[in-house]
Order: sequence, then structure tokens, then C-alpha cells
Amino acid sequence: MAVFRVERNKCYTVMSNHHLRNKELTLKAKGLLSQMFSLHENWDYTLAGLSHINREKIDIIREAIKELERAGHIVRSRTRDEKGRLHGADYVIYENSRLHQIYLCWKIQRN
Repeated sequence: MAVFRVERNKCYTVMSNHHLRNKELTLKAKGLLSQMFSLHENWDYTLAGLSHINREKIDIIREAIKELERAGHIVRSRTRDEKGRLHGADYVIYENSRLHQIYLCWKIQRN
């Protein structure tokens, strides 16, 4: 039987296992979310920025982001300029799915 060992170093990230154990997420989405948790807050969290540090092209990164949005790990809100035109988007990244958190609150309120 094969034995896998993990050698740890000083550069590591501590994160919740919630998304890693979610069977509804693809490995692509789990990997991207994990990578996003490992980056510092001031990092360039754009599709181009994420594509630049990965082998995947922007379209693949976009698919993973959309999957994470559907799962509630990323919430996007559109921003507008002073004339009301779409200007960009703000993303909030959650370790635990917002959908899961809403369900837990609903379940507590019912009991």
C-alpha cells in the first residue's frame, strides 16, 4: 500500500475544511477557492490576475468563480459610477457557504 507524507514548511495557509469536503463542488472550484484563501487581501483578485498565476485561461477561472457563486462561497455585487453606469464588481469570499449559513439560521429559528 502506498503511503503519502506531507512535509510542512513556513509558508502555509490555515482554512476551513468546509469547502474541501463539499461533494457538490468540483475539484477546480475547491482548488481555486483554496488558492484565493492563500493570497493576501491586497492581491489582484481579478479574472486576469487569477489566470496569470495559474495555467488555466480566464474562461476556466470564470467558470470556477460562477460555480463558487452558485454554491454561496462568493457573493458578487455590481458597482456603479456617479452617473449610474456599471463600473465593476465587488466580490466577498466566504470560507463557509452563505447558503449553508442561511440554512443553519433557518433551522435554528424553526426549533
